[in-house]
Amino acid sequence: MKSPRRTTLCFVIIAIYSSQATLSLSLESIVYHSLLHEHELMEEDPVRQKRAVAISSPAAQEFTVDVEISFENASFLEPIKAYLNNLSFPIQGNDTDLATNILSIEVSTVCRPTGNEIWCSCETGYEWPQESCLHNLTCQGHDGSSAGHHCSCLKGLPPKGPFCQLRGDIILRMSVRLNVGFQEDLRNSSSALYKSYKTDLETAFWKGYSILPGFKLVTVTGFRPGSVVVTYEIATTTTASPALMYKANEKVTQNLNQTYKMESNSFQVTYSNETKFSITPEIIFEGDTVTLMCENEVFSTNVSWTQGEAELDMQNSTEVSIYTSVLNNMTSVSRLIIHNITRITRVGEYTCKLTLDIFEYASRRKVEVIPIQILASEATEVMCDNSPVSLSCCSEVNVNWSQIEWKQEGSISIPGNAEIDTDSGCSRYTLMANGTQCPSRSSGTTVVYTCEFISAHGARGRRDIEVTFISVAKLNITPDLISVSEGQSFFIKCISDMSNYDEMYWNTSAGTKIYKRFYTTRRYPDRAESVLRVKTSTREWNGTYHCVFRYKNLYRVVAKDVTVYPLPLESNIMVDPVEAAVPCRSSHHIRCCIEEDADYKVIFQVGSSSFPAVKEVNEKQVCYKHHFMADSVSCPENVDVFCHFTNAANNSVQSPSMKLHLVPGESITCQDPILGVGEPGKVIQKLCRFSNITRSHENPVGGIITYRCAGSRWQIKRNDCISAPINALLQLAKALVKSPTQDEKLPSYLGNLSISTKQVKLEAGSFSGTLGAIINILDLFSTVPTQVNSEMMTHVLSTVNIILGKSALNTWKMSQEQKTNYSSQLLDSVERFSRVLRAEDSSISQPNVQMKSMVIKPGHPQSYRQSFVFLDSDLWGNVTINGCQLEHLQPDSFVVTVAFPTLKTILDQDVPGENFANSLVMTTTVSRSIATPFRILMTFKNNHPSGGMPQCVFWNFDLANHTGGWDSSGCYVKAVTEDSVSCSCEHLTSFSILMSPDSPDPDSLLKILLDIISYIGLCFSILSLAACLVVEAVVWKSVTKNRTSSMRHICIVNITASLLVADVWFIVAAAIHDHRFPLNETACVAATFFVHFFYLSVFFWMLTLGLMLFYRLVFILHDTSKSIQKTIAFSLGYGCPLLISVITVGATQPREVYTRKNACWLNWEDTKALLAFVIPALVIVVVNMTITVVVVTKILRPSIGDKPSKQEKSSLFQITKSIGVLTPLLGLTWGFGLATVFQGSNAVFHIVFTLLNAFQGLFILLFGCLWDQKVQEALLNKYSRSKWSSQHSKSTSIGSSTPVFSMSSPISRRFNNLFGKTGTYNVSTPETTSSSLENTSSAYSLLN
Repeated sequence: MKSPRRTTLCFVIIAIYSSQATLSLSLESIVYHSLLHEHELMEEDPVRQKRAVAISSPAAQEFTVDVEISFENASFLEPIKAYLNNLSFPIQGNDTDLATNILSIEVSTVCRPTGNEIWCSCETGYEWPQESCLHNLTCQGHDGSSAGHHCSCLKGLPPKGPFCQLRGDIILRMSVRLNVGFQEDLRNSSSALYKSYKTDLETAFWKGYSILPGFKLVTVTGFRPGSVVVTYEIATTTTASPALMYKANEKVTQNLNQTYKMESNSFQVTYSNETKFSITPEIIFEGDTVTLMCENEVFSTNVSWTQGEAELDMQNSTEVSIYTSVLNNMTSVSRLIIHNITRITRVGEYTCKLTLDIFEYASRRKVEVIPIQILASEATEVMCDNSPVSLSCCSEVNVNWSQIEWKQEGSISIPGNAEIDTDSGCSRYTLMANGTQCPSRSSGTTVVYTCEFISAHGARGRRDIEVTFISVAKLNITPDLISVSEGQSFFIKCISDMSNYDEMYWNTSAGTKIYKRFYTTRRYPDRAESVLRVKTSTREWNGTYHCVFRYKNLYRVVAKDVTVYPLPLESNIMVDPVEAAVPCRSSHHIRCCIEEDADYKVIFQVGSSSFPAVKEVNEKQVCYKHHFMADSVSCPENVDVFCHFTNAANNSVQSPSMKLHLVPGESITCQDPILGVGEPGKVIQKLCRFSNITRSHENPVGGIITYRCAGSRWQIKRNDCISAPINALLQLAKALVKSPTQDEKLPSYLGNLSISTKQVKLEAGSFSGTLGAIINILDLFSTVPTQVNSEMMTHVLSTVNIILGKSALNTWKMSQEQKTNYSSQLLDSVERFSRVLRAEDSSISQPNVQMKSMVIKPGHPQSYRQSFVFLDSDLWGNVTINGCQLEHLQPDSFVVTVAFPTLKTILDQDVPGENFANSLVMTTTVSRSIATPFRILMTFKNNHPSGGMPQCVFWNFDLANHTGGWDSSGCYVKAVTEDSVSCSCEHLTSFSILMSPDSPDPDSLLKILLDIISYIGLCFSILSLAACLVVEAVVWKSVTKNRTSSMRHICIVNITASLLVADVWFIVAAAIHDHRFPLNETACVAATFFVHFFYLSVFFWMLTLGLMLFYRLVFILHDTSKSIQKTIAFSLGYGCPLLISVITVGATQPREVYTRKNACWLNWEDTKALLAFVIPALVIVVVNMTITVVVVTKILRPSIGDKPSKQEKSSLFQITKSIGVLTPLLGLTWGFGLATVFQGSNAVFHIVFTLLNAFQGLFILLFGCLWDQKVQEALLNKYSRSKWSSQHSKSTSIGSSTPVFSMSSPISRRFNNLFGKTGTYNVSTPETTSSSLENTSSAYSLLN
């Protein structure tokens, strides 16, 4: 203390002022800085807002102001108190601040010197706060202060605490029991009983508790059962001692009417605001160690802790610790420590309860736990070039963090510098990486940096930041010196020591990106390489080229200079003559010309001799000439002459050959000063620019013209000259594909082509050379672009429109006669352009070509539907691709369709035979790769509704040695009407339809006849097969007495049953396809499988029959049991067909190419699945025919000892007859079917094939069953005349009734004579008529 003799008076001013006024006090005469404090109270808490009151607008606010007055003379204290007590309140504000009123001024704290100490005591109505009493020394015995109460005197002012505070009311929540029965009216506060109880009890409570110090009032709050528990509250200003409370309770009992039967020992007291409950820390994070502390001014350690509304009792454990103690013999302190708190189990309300006799001190606080939320930098990339990069972490809740740590984890270690900003709760970590720390092999390595926030109470929160370190690539370029001549190749290799990159490409010095076709880039484990390779250099490649290496946002560039010396390309050297005849001992002028004037050394080489050339300049054309002397070589002779151009780099190029034929002069008949001389019939070629063809002054014509010596004059045999403007563009196109700036030049070149084609429209329609040049230009241009816009595509189609005009059709015909393949080349070029088109929903319409496109948007795209109408050609067509198909395409893909009305005529000239296209040619392309199959539906106008069977086809560029042709693979006719043909295909390209004259028309007489035969024949077959099974069942016991006969009839029965089921399934398959039942695709697959299986079973059972016969006759000494024979027979008869059928459907159906598109039968076009039936059937026919020959030979010439019994021999002979009859019939059936496949086959083959197939069942009944003598005898014995008579009331004589198998039957006689039988039986053959479903005959034509 600086001046212990001073007296300090602290008083409180309660002032009210409006929001627009300021508080102003003029107490300077008595207020000055306190000497008792080491800090300034006025700075810490000058004004404490107390409450808001409602006064005039704006709303008034009430404040409590603590004012400290110090004075040295203690006698000033009482006068000041008296002066303050005499003030009349409120006190109005001064003249400058009329809005402020002082409501009251009261003295709260007085500090006096006592000995060597300062004692600070509270005035009446004030007391020190509990924390001040707990943490500061009290004045023992002063002012009657005792344990258990708030202290009223402290030794010195608290260093950080407030002055004495107004005492608040203490609410005692009490209860007492009345030993009377509980009535429900006591729950109703408005009932008379409730009011009576309340009045009587409150009267007794007032009388009893009025003796408590600071008593204010008592109120009954309610009643509850058990017996009757009365709850009430007492408001006091001070805490009563236990003895005084006992005395007050006794007084209550005495003043209450005895009828209430109050139990004197049932009083309970609960203090609500006597317990100080504190939680440390105030902001609790997960993982913190939290301390809950209860303080009561009660001398007791009986403290309990509970959690939650259920008040679960808490005890010491590994997670929770409880410590309770008493301070200064007056204050109970209990601490609940929760270690590593979590939000799952430790969040909620905690209750601290101290019990002392009838007194209970309880307090509740809610504990809330929040996670440590850290805001951190996003994943970032750091370039290893010493550039600083900062990582930051900030906590959402700013507290005084104990520590913020940074850690790293990764394959490389790159430390940084950490900075912490305590005010913002953020930490910054700065990295500076260099090439040594992250070498190129570790480029792209990701290191995880972790910032960890540690609170003062143990909670930890962390956040990871991924940092990818990018090494700076080191580029090396080779070779050191690049110097080439035009026409030569060169390469530049750029090597990076980093293998990771996003892009590696080449630029020119002007910044133009080199087209990708010129370079390749490869990635290796330890490096990356990009090689710029130019196969044919031109002078455009002269310059500096940059290898650009980009990884993320880091670019590395290295440059290389390329020197290209001028040298004409071989294709650009024009020779004259190309071919010429020279008389012996004569001379001829030869020349080589180029389109530029450069410094070249040119020599002519004639055989092994060389001659210098003479230079001649004619406008843009520079020619080098030589006068060839024929007498320098022997005659007659053929001489090849070349000219060699050598440039400054001493590189040379050789021109095309000039062929000179030295001939005797007497044989020459044709002479011309330009074309030269020639013998009769001699054919020569000459460049058009050196011929008699008229040329433009600006650009010379191109191409070659062919002459023939006829009589004494040269006549033009073939004119392939190219008009001047088109020839100039052709030369530019050839140079463009070699140019490093292709994309920049292409748009203007396409525009020039469109204009030039219009200018030479007449020539393009008259000369095949100009037409071919235009197509070659389009072909060259189509290989250049990576994308084409709508304007460029318009130029392309404008050019195509002109050359496909009707006026050019004769020229097309001429070019096709010359086998030029221009039509397929044109179609291929247009497809390439359409695949790179990037124009949303564009449409281009020309008289001879139309184009429409659509872009595929993300999400669920709409179906692609486009229609094309050509009024001049009277053709139309539609294209549809369902939305479900388009969903598989990548977003922003382009679907483009181009339709041609006249191209069909041109393409068909390449197709041999009588097939002809009958519609538009529509080509549909997609800009991105597609998954197959990709279904596309098309509708074409049918201009020939009665012209034959339509066929959906596409132009296959791979056919005819890659010259192209129509192909039907993956396409089929979906519907045919009088007006249209609908096609469905599983791929995209150019489509059309064909009409095949070899397929019978659906309405033709042949088709109707085949249908009738098929249907009636099938009916007879099914009935015959059923009859055969009935006959076998009737005679079974009679005809299976020996092993051979038994096995024979087992085979016959299974052959019959298999064919019967196969015929039934065949009818089902025809019905499914013809009537297009729902789910017909699945049903068609099932029907095809069963037809395949049972037809194979027929053949394999026939094979079993033949093998059994072969075994019985050839291997007589070997005897196999009947059960083994049956096992082998059934395994072969049904096992092999089942295996073949299952393998076939398993191998083809997953790709949906098991059945045909136009019939329920095995596919042939796509998978050749039909071979799974044809090959086994034909092999079995051949094997059975071979067995028949062997067996018949064996029977006619038996070996010694090979004499089977008579019955066995009879059975074997019957088997031989059956195989000999059945196998040829079945074999011939498929032979005729094979004949119907070939184009131009006669209708007779169709009719015979259908007849033999339809009546198979009848043949089996006749030749396999009824022809058997044992069967006939068994039937006769079973139905003899005596048995017949016993079943009728009238007897019939044998002579009056001819049996069914009468020997007098003429048909039976013929059949028996054929096989040498002595007896004959009548074999009835019903008359046959037939009908059929549509496509029945075609479905029968299994090889068609």
